[in-house]
Amino acid sequence: MATSLQLPISISATSSSSLRARNTRKFAAFCSINAKAKVKIPIPPINPKDPFLSRLSSVAANSPETLLNRPVQNSDSLPYLDLFDEPKLMATPAQVERSVSYNEHRPRKPPPDLPSLLLHGRIVYIGMPLVPAVTELVVAELMYLQWMDPKQPIYIYINSTGTTRDDGETVGMESEGFAIYDAMMQLKNEIHTVAVGAAIGQACLLLSAGTKGKRFMMPHAKAMIQQPRVPSSGLMPASDVLIRAKEVITNRDILIKLLAKHTGNSVEAVTNVMRRPYYMDSTTAKEFGVIDKILWRGQEKIMADVASPEEWDKKAGVKVVDELSL
Repeated sequence: MATSLQLPISISATSSSSLRARNTRKFAAFCSINAKAKVKIPIPPINPKDPFLSRLSSVAANSPETLLNRPVQNSDSLPYLDLFDEPKLMATPAQVERSVSYNEHRPRKPPPDLPSLLLHGRIVYIGMPLVPAVTELVVAELMYLQWMDPKQPIYIYINSTGTTRDDGETVGMESEGFAIYDAMMQLKNEIHTVAVGAAIGQACLLLSAGTKGKRFMMPHAKAMIQQPRVPSSGLMPASDVLIRAKEVITNRDILIKLLAKHTGNSVEAVTNVMRRPYYMDSTTAKEFGVIDKILWRGQEKIMADVASPEEWDKKAGVKVVDELSL
């Protein structure tokens, strides 16, 4: 029986139709004899987990004639098995999970888009100089976050050298910083600004333009304000260079007025410190009015519990003499 159920893997060129017909007649006679004798065709032991062998044995036991109705094939074609339909994959290759032994750290889906994850947490990160591409992205994110929820705060993390590079070369017009500033002023949301690393020039303006009481700075971050620089003039005529210089002076005056507005200093005081680059650490930036708090993690409660000098004098029994009464 085992030899009768064997299906050819390939059809050789030497096979003939007479041989196929003779084998078919032998198999039909064998099936008719067993049918008359009412004897079941013996089924060889099979693997119960193998669906192909299970189906094959079931067909051979119940309806062996289906094995005989095979179409005649050419020698160039592969053997035809009519026991099953066309094979189907149980899962697409992308859905097949690799075994742990192959690579246990292989991701099952693409890695997350980190800027999108930050945006989902209502965080806008400015980590580059203010070039047009950065300005376009930041303004679009601010508008999107206000559209999503005009009541929830927006967090802007700043690590930027403004419209210049760290070596002082101009990379963008001052209007790039003013564009982000104007977008911040138009929002209905509270804006929490946090300086991480550096906030230089126009980036320092954005840091100070956050909601009062919600402007922060990391302990070792730096802030710096400076006058706008004239872009490279190249081979421009002298009259064009003069026009550019006048525009830079106008932008400087606007920057001074805005910094004076948000830091609480006078225009004269800001003008004096901006004559040359003015660097500020977190403590100096807080004293100058650029920020409101320094983010000492875990130290906020300790600093809040520290008594003022007047309270220390009172507890120590020291009487404070009013200078006006002398």
